[in-house]
Amino acid sequence: MNLTRRSLLQSTTATILAAGFLTPRRAMAASVKIGFLLKTMEEERYQLDKAVFTAKAESLGAEVIFDSANNDEQQQLAKFENMISKGAQVIVMQPVNTGTAGAMVSMANAEGVKVVGYDSMLTNGPLDAMVMQDSWAVGKLQGEAMVEWFKAHKGGKVEGKVALIMGQPGDSNAIAMSSGALEIIKANAGLELVAEQAHEGWSSEKAMATTENVLTKFGNAVDAFICNNSGMARGVIAALDAQGLASVDKVFVAGSDADLVNIQFVAQGKQAAEIWKKIPPLAETAAQIAFDLASNPDLPAAEAIKADRVINNGMVDVPTVVTPVVLVTKDNLDDTVIAGGFYTKEQVYGA
Repeated sequence: MNLTRRSLLQSTTATILAAGFLTPRRAMAASVKIGFLLKTMEEERYQLDKAVFTAKAESLGAEVIFDSANNDEQQQLAKFENMISKGAQVIVMQPVNTGTAGAMVSMANAEGVKVVGYDSMLTNGPLDAMVMQDSWAVGKLQGEAMVEWFKAHKGGKVEGKVALIMGQPGDSNAIAMSSGALEIIKANAGLELVAEQAHEGWSSEKAMATTENVLTKFGNAVDAFICNNSGMARGVIAALDAQGLASVDKVFVAGSDADLVNIQFVAQGKQAAEIWKKIPPLAETAAQIAFDLASNPDLPAAEAIKADRVINNGMVDVPTVVTPVVLVTKDNLDDTVIAGGFYTKEQVYGA
């Protein structure tokens, strides 16, 4: 039976409780406080990040101090400081600005607080550990799906105009996703990159405006849009819809985050591809790592966690755990996000 994400979480938590798994851990970890600071709650997916992280951390016996920053650097700094003042021993943070957040990590470390990066790798800061999806692989999957679309819709030829709709300027995730897509674009000589535009706050509205401008400039003759997230893909589709172009038979659009509306667009044939970033492995792993670091404050992070790789962020080598991403198309929709319990058939297709 396919479960909604909420019922899946409730079922998982209930199973843990019923098994009596909490008792020894909770006694051992009664004083563990973990901060979880997201850059925003505006994107649909972050409700799940919060719920899964909190359920996992509490099942281990930790207290979670949660907040988000509305994509505002100053808000994030204030909330980060507040978590330290409330006694968080480890803060798991998704930075608003990956280029400047390193200063917050230095401040936390000076107070004896460890910081685990979440989802977006911050640069030039003494980050203790990192949990992320392979953002470069996200862009590469989008690019590969685009190549297959060209072959299917352009008589086997990979020729046409492509727009790259990027997220926050300077964001390490946006840069990594875009580099994965750009590798595919540059490997196909018949593809012309006609736009490579970053968007403040990962804004759907700004992505829509960019798309309108690109369509006007090229007389609607743009074949593909690769977007760094689902929200911006919705903005692209809104602009295409206004021109009667929101169809996979006319224009390729790829997004990333697998928001419900975008998955519905895939089912309806308005959007060609989405990337499903599996949230439970990401959030649960981050909660476990934070708990382990808080429970063993004198143990170096490199020894406390089993890292998939070590990534240098410009200041330190960061032990990093990488969780999976999955390409979703109309052909495999039932076998991915629905079979995986991320959405139900009713949510995707209607009653």
